[in-house]
Amino acid sequence: MQQARFLTSAADKKGFLHPDKPVIAVSGRSNVGKSSFINMLAGQKRLARTSAEPGRTRLVNYFDFGGFVLADLPGYGYARVSQAEKQKWARLLDDFFGGGKVAHVFALVDIRHAPSADDVLMVDYLYKTRTPFTLIATKADKLAKTRRVPAARALAAALKTGEGNVLVTSAEEGLGKERVLALADAVCARFAQGEEEEEEEE
Repeated sequence: MQQARFLTSAADKKGFLHPDKPVIAVSGRSNVGKSSFINMLAGQKRLARTSAEPGRTRLVNYFDFGGFVLADLPGYGYARVSQAEKQKWARLLDDFFGGGKVAHVFALVDIRHAPSADDVLMVDYLYKTRTPFTLIATKADKLAKTRRVPAARALAAALKTGEGNVLVTSAEEGLGKERVLALADAVCARFAQGEEEEEEEE
C-alpha cells in the first residue's frame, strides 16, 4: 500500500470528491477514536488530527489510501453542539450518502459501552440507505482480553448485525489493523468487478 495522504476537506456537497476508486467512509460519535483509527490504518501518527475536545471535526476529510479514498465524517452526538449545528451535520451526511457513491462504511463504536441512541440512528440509516457497513469496535485495549468477544457480541446484538460484521480494534495495540485493511481490499475488489460489469453492459 502506498503511503496514505490527506487530500482535502469538504464543508458541503460542492466540495465532495467523486474519485474513480471506491470511497470508504468512517463514521462514529465524537471521541470514539476515528482519527486514531485512521492513523493506525495509515501507519502514521499524525495523518488525521486528534483533538482533546470532542466535536471539533465539522467537515468531511478525505485521505488517499492508494486503492481507495477514506472519507472521515463529522463526529455525531456531542451534547454541547447547538441544535442548528446538529441539523447542519445531518444535512451534510444526507448529502454525502445521497450521492450513492459510498462503497462501504466503517461504523465506529466504543467497545466499552452499549451503543448510544445516535449510534443506533446511524446504523439504522445505513440499513435504510442500503449502504454496506462493518462495525468497528474501538478502544479494545481498555478492556480485559477475556471481555472483548462478549462485548463485541453485545454490540452486534444491539445494532442488529451479525457477529462476523464486528471487527475489534485498538489503535494503541494495532489490534485489528490487518483485518480492516483486508476488508478494504475486498471492497476494492468488489468495486473493480462492478466497474467491469458496467463497461460490459455498455
